[in-house]
Order: sequence, then C-alpha cells, then structure tokens
Amino acid sequence: MDALKKGFSMAKEGVVAAAEKTKAGVEEAAAKTKEGVMYVGTKTKEGVVTSVNTVAQKTTEQANVVGESAVAGANQVSEKAVESLETVVASTGLVKPVELSKQEGAVEQPTDAGQ
Repeated sequence: MDALKKGFSMAKEGVVAAAEKTKAGVEEAAAKTKEGVMYVGTKTKEGVVTSVNTVAQKTTEQANVVGESAVAGANQVSEKAVESLETVVASTGLVKPVELSKQEGAVEQPTDAGQ
C-alpha cells in the first residue's frame, strides 16, 4: 500500500509540475501575443498617419495648382479686357492712339474731387 501511495504522490507531483509549467507557458504565450498585437497596432497607426499626411500634402499641392491656374486665368482675362477697352476708346475717338501708347504700363491714380 505504501508503494501505491508513493506512486500516487509522485504522479500528483508530476501533474502539479506539469500544471505549473503549462501555466508558465500560457503566461509567456499571452505576453508574446500581447507584444505582437501592440506591434501590429503601432505599425498600423504609423501607416495610417503617414497615409493621411500624404493625402493632405497632395491635396494642398493640387489646391495650389488650381489656385495658380485661376489667378493666371484671371490675369489673362483682365489683360484682354484692358486691351479691348483701349481699342474701343481709340476707335471712338475719345482718346488718341498716341496717348494710349504713352500710358501703356502706367497705372493711373484716381483723383480726389475735393482737392
């Protein structure tokens, strides 16, 4: 009977030792899993931030291109309008063509009627 008790005692110790090792193994696996998940989360966050910054930069660049095109277009329209007005004024005889050529490039300042 002592041999049986001793055998069961050894078996019990073996089961306890195995359970402790299993517990340690599970804890280690959980820690590694947590590390892996945190790493993936960090890398995903970095990727999203980089993507958002890239999109914002490209949007800004495109907005600048559109703005520059709009300004260039407005300048062309205003130049053509001034040229057309000069032609109309000259053709109606209100101003002599010689006077227009002298004033080209010069900006006339409006006069104050009170002075």
